Amino acid sequence: MSNSRLSIADKLKALMGGRRGRARGHTSRSLSKSVDALPGDHPSVSFAAIAKIANGSQDNPTVGTLLALCEALGVPPAHLLPHGAYDDLEALEAFEDPLARHVLVLLSGLPHSELAGVITDLERRRAHLGLDPDPRSAAEAPPSKLRRRRSTDEAARYAADSLEGL
Repeated sequence: MSNSRLSIADKLKALMGGRRGRARGHTSRSLSKSVDALPGDHPSVSFAAIAKIANGSQDNPTVGTLLALCEALGVPPAHLLPHGAYDDLEALEAFEDPLARHVLVLLSGLPHSELAGVITDLERRRAHLGLDPDPRSAAEAPPSKLRRRRSTDEAARYAADSLEGL
């Protein structure tokens, strides 16, 4: 996830550009048709409305419109929310899995040193299974090592060693 916040237009254009094994991306018209083809009750979204959202001239679509677009594109609705925390599509897709949410609940509250150990163990298990260490691209992946705080004894030892080197 980058430091700059992506707009709804940026996210929609990227999603329309093609992903999920589609040979071609969506046009405004094809996405509008996909929304109309959705089962159940949902708002109809015209191709003109989609084009306005994608080019940034309509930056405040209704919640129903966003939900319909996300369903037609097959992405979690939170991805189109205008906040930097929702730019990481891979994490949002993982969060859709109830087991992944259960793991997050179990991890919350653990000290950072314990989290670093869990991350190391998970990376080792992924390698053992022949999976990529981080399913996201290297450009988007967060640093693999969490910074660990030194204990008081370690800090004192580090300071003494640094002073001795002067």
